[in-house]
Amino acid sequence: MHSLSHLPHDKTLALRAVPQPSNANMHGDVFGGWIMAQVDIAGSIPATRRAHGRVVTVAVNSLVFKQPVFVGDLLSFYADIAKVGNTSVAVSVEVYAQRLNFAEQIFKVAEATLTYVATDNDRRPRALPAEG
Repeated sequence: MHSLSHLPHDKTLALRAVPQPSNANMHGDVFGGWIMAQVDIAGSIPATRRAHGRVVTVAVNSLVFKQPVFVGDLLSFYADIAKVGNTSVAVSVEVYAQRLNFAEQIFKVAEATLTYVATDNDRRPRALPAEG
C-alpha cells in the first residue's frame, strides 16, 4: 500500500466526508456505490460553478478504486475541471483517505472523470457562459 504524508495542495478540495457504518458491509468495507455518489457530488461543484447554474451528470467516464475505504476514514475529494465543451464540463476527481487511527497515513483511494451538461430550467442542454 502506497502511503502519502500529505494531501495534494495543487488541487481544489471540493468535499470531505466520513463514511458511517450504514455505508459499509458487515466487514467495515465502504460500498463503492456510496463512494461513487460522493464523487458525483464533489465533481458537480466545479461543474456548477463553471456553468453558473444547473448541471446534470451524463457520464462517469472512468472510476477506479485503488485502495479500500473503511468506516471512520476521513475522505477528501479533490475536483478540478479537465475539459470544457459547448454545453459540457469534464471534471477530474481524486479521493484520498486519512486513516484516523494512523493520522500520518494518507492514501489515494479512488480517481474518476465525470461529464456534466449545463441545463436550463426545462432541463434541456444549454450553452456554457463565456468564462470570466
